[in-house]
Amino acid sequence: MDACFSTFDKDGDEKLNLNEFRHVCRALFRNDEGRIYTMEEEKLKQVFEVFDQNGDQFIDKDEFVFCWNHWIKTIFRPISTFLIVDVQNDFISGTLSISNCPARQNGVEVVEPINRLLESVEFDAVIYSLDWHPNNHISFINNVHLREIDPSSPLTAKDARMFDTVVFKGSPPTKQILWPRHCVQNTWGSELHKDLIIVNNAIKIYKGNNPEVDSYSVFCDNKMMSGTTLSGQLRQKNATDIYICGLAYDVCVGATAMDALTIGYRTVVVDDCCRGVDLLEIEKTKNSILKNNGIIVNSNQVKAMVEGRDRRPELGYKLAIEPKANGL
Repeated sequence: MDACFSTFDKDGDEKLNLNEFRHVCRALFRNDEGRIYTMEEEKLKQVFEVFDQNGDQFIDKDEFVFCWNHWIKTIFRPISTFLIVDVQNDFISGTLSISNCPARQNGVEVVEPINRLLESVEFDAVIYSLDWHPNNHISFINNVHLREIDPSSPLTAKDARMFDTVVFKGSPPTKQILWPRHCVQNTWGSELHKDLIIVNNAIKIYKGNNPEVDSYSVFCDNKMMSGTTLSGQLRQKNATDIYICGLAYDVCVGATAMDALTIGYRTVVVDDCCRGVDLLEIEKTKNSILKNNGIIVNSNQVKAMVEGRDRRPELGYKLAIEPKANGL
């Protein structure tokens, strides 16, 4: 740590100015081939201000110790969780196969690249999520008659069709997309795909088991009434980074990624390990992730990132400005 500080303290005044900190970042944010990633100037200044704790326009040695322990060490040695979302039979070849949805994507195509990552990358934790619905779940089209429709609903129960949105009466009212019956608990459709590798010591998280509310995010239900065990599992593992993939890109994967970013985790979506429902919604999902300082990569880039050899400035920025997840 002292050697690092001295290397970048070019004028020998025992503190780093903004330009010297810029050189720290140029050395820090590189890929495994040595190519430098440039942090946007405004974001660089914001990160500098985080570690310039007394506001004197310099990072002194004591402030650099804090920067080293809470930022640089994590960037070089992240604690990475691989979260595989809903790679279940019904979404691949069952009642809600995404191949029948507007984007016409094939869900089974995610299995091979996910398996390659499971076999080649040493994640600190691997988590599988499963949609786990009771028979009377609110999202099922054939259950639309079980609940009273709110006057604000654009459609009546009689007029509603598959993939339409209705509003059920409640406090507050519940806006709900109507899906075919899918992932019913303890059925073939709810099982993970037979070719998906299930690693030893993996964690499984079940969502959507409350009949009165849907659950897209693996963190909590759509009304944020109750959470799953995911947050607790991540805290127990001291996770810093979450790699997210699975089905469907623009529904459960996207909702989970946005929640992870909101909480403050460094969030990476593995693009070629995801398939979705609607092409326009997939693009909207990607834009939201990038806008909120997440990143989207292909699976062949993941190993170097998990090993700290490919260090992205977007994730460094996220780590510096988000106190919830990283304790700053």
